[in-house]
Amino acid sequence: MDLHHLRQNYTLHGLDLPDLDKDPVHQFEKWFKQACEAGLAEPNAMSLATASKHGMPLLRTVLLKAFDRHGFVFYTNYGSRKAQHIAENPQASLLFAWLGLERQVQITGRVEKVSTAETLKYFLSRPYESQLGAWVSRQSSVVSSRSLLLAKFDEMKRKFAEGKVPVPDGWGGYRVVPETIEFWQGRPGRLHDRFLYSRHGEQWTIERLAP
Repeated sequence: MDLHHLRQNYTLHGLDLPDLDKDPVHQFEKWFKQACEAGLAEPNAMSLATASKHGMPLLRTVLLKAFDRHGFVFYTNYGSRKAQHIAENPQASLLFAWLGLERQVQITGRVEKVSTAETLKYFLSRPYESQLGAWVSRQSSVVSSRSLLLAKFDEMKRKFAEGKVPVPDGWGGYRVVPETIEFWQGRPGRLHDRFLYSRHGEQWTIERLAP
């Protein structure tokens, strides 16, 4: 299939050095709020790239659940493929594609587990069925049929019918501690604006990159 006719000329915004906050997390917060205000679907959806110890990459979409100066947090089953990759190679990349604003943000950094207290606080904020779902799914394992999942879900409903749903032992959060954060703004003629923040200790440098 020839797709050469699929083209979009980006004209909504520009980006220059004076527009940027010196702190990339503050700049991310500004853009994230604008993505929410613009009504973009799932503005906290991000592509998460990991690689095994052999260098085999894998990409999937997960949801950002918290961020601050310490990093960007998501939650998963600790038996999942992403968790296995992180155990072998604790480096990752995140990509937010806010195409409705003609923007992207790319983050790279090391990955660490969040504290038990952070995991518990988030787990208790999840809807009841999502809490049960964490008990049902051995993420990334082979499942012979959906009916087995539904049967397990009903079993968990009965098991925890009388009280709160506890956090499963094999479930929790990860934090991507950023080493670089790149802000990309689409521009006409493919002359996009790109600015790369790089961490040096507690300081950040900012460089414009060629599009």
